Amino acid sequence: MEIKEKEEAVQQQYLTFFLADEEYAIGIQRVKEIIEYTTITKVPKVPAWIRGVINLRGNVVPVVDLAVRFGLAERPVTKTTCIVVVEVEQDSERTVMGVIADAVNQVIDLAPKDIEEPPAFGTRVRLEYLFGMGKLGKKFALILNIDSVLSAAELLTVSTIPAATIEARSDTAGNSEGQSEAT
Repeated sequence: MEIKEKEEAVQQQYLTFFLADEEYAIGIQRVKEIIEYTTITKVPKVPAWIRGVINLRGNVVPVVDLAVRFGLAERPVTKTTCIVVVEVEQDSERTVMGVIADAVNQVIDLAPKDIEEPPAFGTRVRLEYLFGMGKLGKKFALILNIDSVLSAAELLTVSTIPAATIEARSDTAGNSEGQSEAT
């Protein structure tokens, strides 16, 4: 019985989500909230994988398209598309960012024995972006090292834009991207 209690103590929870028909996971302690996909204000001269920024309760939040970051085609927005707001650590500072997901799946518990080393081949994601692969029955979820995935100097320039500027651009642009609203 004592062994079971120790095993439960080191178990961690992960939020799983889908992106380009693959299942990914992020440690739940890094997830701040999940919001409906909304209008994203484009920012000029940033990498293609940075979709832009949103105004989240007066705060500028950069939004990253992981599909593009991983070298995949940009995914169409659907009713299940959402933004997972995460907290990342960059240069010993915590930064809030959004990650576009095709759909959020579930929160899972994984013990260390349920996490395998990622193979050196066969994944669309660079190995430094992964903590490992979580066993989900007969399949795996790629567990992301979110700090590594989102650790680019370009993000700092996006997060320094004042929120008032974003509000003004959003008000005048409306839903200029032609995205369908999630209902």
